[in-house]
Amino acid sequence: MTDADFLATTRTFYDAIAEDYAELFQDELAHRPLERAVLGVFAELVEGDGPVADLGCGPGRTTARLAALGLPVFGVDLSESMLAIARRENPGLRFEQGSMMELDLPDGALAGALSFYSSIHTPVDRLPALFAEFLRVLAPGAPLLVAFQAGDEHRHHDRPFGHPVSLTFQRRRPEHIADLLTAAGFALVSRTVREPDPALDEVSQQAFLIVRKTK
Repeated sequence: MTDADFLATTRTFYDAIAEDYAELFQDELAHRPLERAVLGVFAELVEGDGPVADLGCGPGRTTARLAALGLPVFGVDLSESMLAIARRENPGLRFEQGSMMELDLPDGALAGALSFYSSIHTPVDRLPALFAEFLRVLAPGAPLLVAFQAGDEHRHHDRPFGHPVSLTFQRRRPEHIADLLTAAGFALVSRTVREPDPALDEVSQQAFLIVRKTK
């Protein structure tokens, strides 16, 4: 599958389900204290006055959280439908359409970045290129937070909310992602894995890696 193929499939999927997704996960972070804590740690690690990018921001919930923590954050997403919701709910924040694989940003422009469950549709063989792009746009020493479902078995969603689309949500092993990030030029800061929460209908562990671009 080419970059164009998986990007088009991902964009089509989220354009179709955007409103349903945003309603279902309206108060997502309110029920996830560990996620809020990890975002808080990430915010404290950001240094300097440069912007912070929420890459694959969806409806902008994590973007808004980081803004509330005082970061000069903006969101980037493939899906214009998701971005429309993000702009509607957060009129004071900036959201841009774009691909994480080829960001419209100068080298070293960002003081921090996060990929909060947004790398899970990238084929595993394209992850080195994705992480190299993250490295390119970050300033030396800047932190990156990568969150994803942990495990080996992928989960395929077919016709979610009755829409005629489908997409595979890929689970990864934290040690594998840590190795790829290290190979790309990042230094590991923390590795957090929590157990699935049945109250949230989770069936897999949730992983959160914080790394820094090596100077």
